[in-house]
Amino acid sequence: MNAIKPFRIDISDDILSDLKSRLVRTRWPDAELVDDWSQGAPLKWIQEICAYWADDYDWRAREAKLNRFEQFTTEIDGLDIHFIHARSKERSALPLIITHGWPGSIVEFQKVIAPLTDPAAHGGNPADAFHVICPSLPGFGFSAKPKTTGWGVDRIAAAWAKLMDRLGYARYGAQGGDWGSAVTTSLGAQDAGHCAGIHITLAFNAAPKVEGEPTAEEKRALAGLKHYVDLDSGYSKQQSTRPQTLGYGLTDSPSGQAAWILEKFWAWTDCNGHPENIFSKDELLDNVMLYWATQTATSSARLYWESFGKRRTTPVVQVPTGVAVFPREIITPVRRWMEPNFPDITHWSEMEKGGHFAAFEQPELFVRDVRKFFATVR
Repeated sequence: MNAIKPFRIDISDDILSDLKSRLVRTRWPDAELVDDWSQGAPLKWIQEICAYWADDYDWRAREAKLNRFEQFTTEIDGLDIHFIHARSKERSALPLIITHGWPGSIVEFQKVIAPLTDPAAHGGNPADAFHVICPSLPGFGFSAKPKTTGWGVDRIAAAWAKLMDRLGYARYGAQGGDWGSAVTTSLGAQDAGHCAGIHITLAFNAAPKVEGEPTAEEKRALAGLKHYVDLDSGYSKQQSTRPQTLGYGLTDSPSGQAAWILEKFWAWTDCNGHPENIFSKDELLDNVMLYWATQTATSSARLYWESFGKRRTTPVVQVPTGVAVFPREIITPVRRWMEPNFPDITHWSEMEKGGHFAAFEQPELFVRDVRKFFATVR
């Protein structure tokens, strides 16, 4: 039951041929009536992406690139959890579990795993080495889909604590963004006896607490919150209330799945107006493929249903906490708002560029900050 089994990504030829057939037969909507993204992902660009996906994108090469990392599955709490486990050659390496969110995946961490595990080969100090563990959230990618309700943030965090124990790591660090921030926060609160510290880029538990005239930091966060609520949160409302209804379209249509995900890579990245200013088509499609090939549009969306509108005790994290503030984050963290739930913030950094998908967008800045924070808790 506690077995750790080797895993390799191996998408069947049938899935790939079916994907191409669906892309070729896409029934397209009318074009948007504006010359920007205010009505959603533009038809011309999604058509370009899907044409590239059908004719030029080489999944087998991308699959091999992902398989350069050792991967495993293990059953925890009745569910098979998939994870990358990249061990460092440095004996003093600190175990570090890194958690993605939606609409991300383990693809986000491809550029940071090697610099974290082997800093000496990437201009760093060997003393900053990590053993890196990157699990796929339940219902995402190659982790199993929950068969019952109840797989919310706290249960996932408890599973991560069991995973680290099963791997033999009695002391470890944790890092996360998006849902990964929430899971990492819960992990730091639940497993303080083993978790040495957490590093996050988004503060789920920090409600606005404005007293008097807002500071510049608070104004930036409040503007981000207003934009999100007014113009950018429709996906969340749908996924948190009717994920099943949404899933029929996304599971049946690759163009629909791509548009649903890629719009957020426009909205949430520091890309100067277009996702391809920061990512290649291959990188964007690698991430989309982990939803399409595994048919996880619905199961991944259910994390919103499990989490929003449900009563949950707000955790207080007593372990040392590091925060990296990327300027194009959805809602930038505010230290004063965080302090009630994170009383031991020992590291705070304001990045010069970057957005929501920090490790994917700005791997060098991400690695530098993770090294800097965890150097204080080793």
